[in-house]
Amino acid sequence: MEFYPLKFKPVFHYRIWGGDQLKTSLNKEYDQEYDQESIGESWEISAVPDSETVVANGVYAGATINNLIERFKDAFLGKSVYDKFNGEFPLLIKFIDAKKPLSIQVHPNNEIARERHGSFGKNEMWYIMPSYKDATITVGFKEEVDRDSYQKHLENNTLTEVLNEFKVKAGDAFYIPTGRIHAIGAGVMLAEIQQSSDVTYRIYDYDRKDVRTGQTRELHTDLALDAIDFNLQTQYHTDYSRKKNQPNKLINSPYFKTNFLKIKGVLERDLSDINSFTIYMCVKGSATLVCQEENYSLVQGECILLPAGIDLITLDSKDAQCIEVYL
Repeated sequence: MEFYPLKFKPVFHYRIWGGDQLKTSLNKEYDQEYDQESIGESWEISAVPDSETVVANGVYAGATINNLIERFKDAFLGKSVYDKFNGEFPLLIKFIDAKKPLSIQVHPNNEIARERHGSFGKNEMWYIMPSYKDATITVGFKEEVDRDSYQKHLENNTLTEVLNEFKVKAGDAFYIPTGRIHAIGAGVMLAEIQQSSDVTYRIYDYDRKDVRTGQTRELHTDLALDAIDFNLQTQYHTDYSRKKNQPNKLINSPYFKTNFLKIKGVLERDLSDINSFTIYMCVKGSATLVCQEENYSLVQGECILLPAGIDLITLDSKDAQCIEVYL
């Protein structure tokens, strides 16, 4: 078998808080079935049931990731990844446009998610793309909060008073481990790398109604209580180097590893030491990925997946920025 860089057809999701930036800024093309004014998420590479993305290019066009794993097994995922995750694709890759703020929420860890939902947990990271001026995100507690005081704040509708709110700009990065309370604020567009899970516990949703249903959305305050990590952190923002034409360590976790690539000219990448598939998300500009003497375009808002069997590539650009993702 001969692998090649794979592009996928995104799956778009209506969200009560979604906007139109995925279309106007990232040139996403929605089908008629979508509400074009409220698309909050573009799932770029997904194996989540009912939202599986399909290959858009080459001889495997129309196949899902699960189809390819079933056919090629560890040759596609990488042996260590295949063995660790029992043949399941472990990541979900998204772009998010929040015209309005998301709910204040938390994600369960692997153990809770498996027991309650038969799912992975949801550790994730955010890479902020060009967003509106004064856009903010909420991450973690800003003071000591325990289970009892948290519940009092929830009952008194004062939870936001004890949460960190950060102004963000393009290039900011945040790791959101399971258990950490968080919310994306209005006007933020970002790239998200996460475990393959769609499990979210909403804690507070501003008492707003979904225009499609006329109802408020379900909250999961009881489920969330056992999932929250009440430990106070000293830093929530991730610092990283931005040197050109080399991989700059961004966020490395047990669930995914990411590098920031600032490409000006030609960047050669030898992936032979990575026993994993590799994903490139273009977050600024455009680049040409060269693999096996074939050229693949990669523009802002696009992703491409290299199966584990691909070792050598080059990235060529006048000025592009990409996130490299692997396990």
